[in-house]
Amino acid sequence: MTITIDDVRGFIRQLPNAVAVAEVQEAAAKRLGELDKDAFAGIQPGRRARINDSLRPALLRRLTGTVQERNRTGSRAGFLLDEESTRILRNDPRNKRYRIPEDIGRFRLPGSGVPVSCLDLIED
Repeated sequence: MTITIDDVRGFIRQLPNAVAVAEVQEAAAKRLGELDKDAFAGIQPGRRARINDSLRPALLRRLTGTVQERNRTGSRAGFLLDEESTRILRNDPRNKRYRIPEDIGRFRLPGSGVPVSCLDLIED
């Protein structure tokens, strides 16, 4: 027997209290985390990637580089721009945030990393 989304919604409507609904919500959040982990499992240190169009600030979109270490939860990764993307970011007139000296060939984006959901792998 297959369970449909309508069956799930009906089950949730029949729950007796907020505690029971919260338990279902926790289970759903855990499952979403598992699905995300599986979806982005290929984004590992050393892989080449492109920042996709969902990242803000927009001036980082479409830049390419190498994935660095992922954070403890695996949701973010350090990102080292390649030389061409470093040059593009350095010369972008919108760039008021990232100070990149002229003698730097590859620039690592500072902070807690890029969300792995904003990285698309580049096949070499």
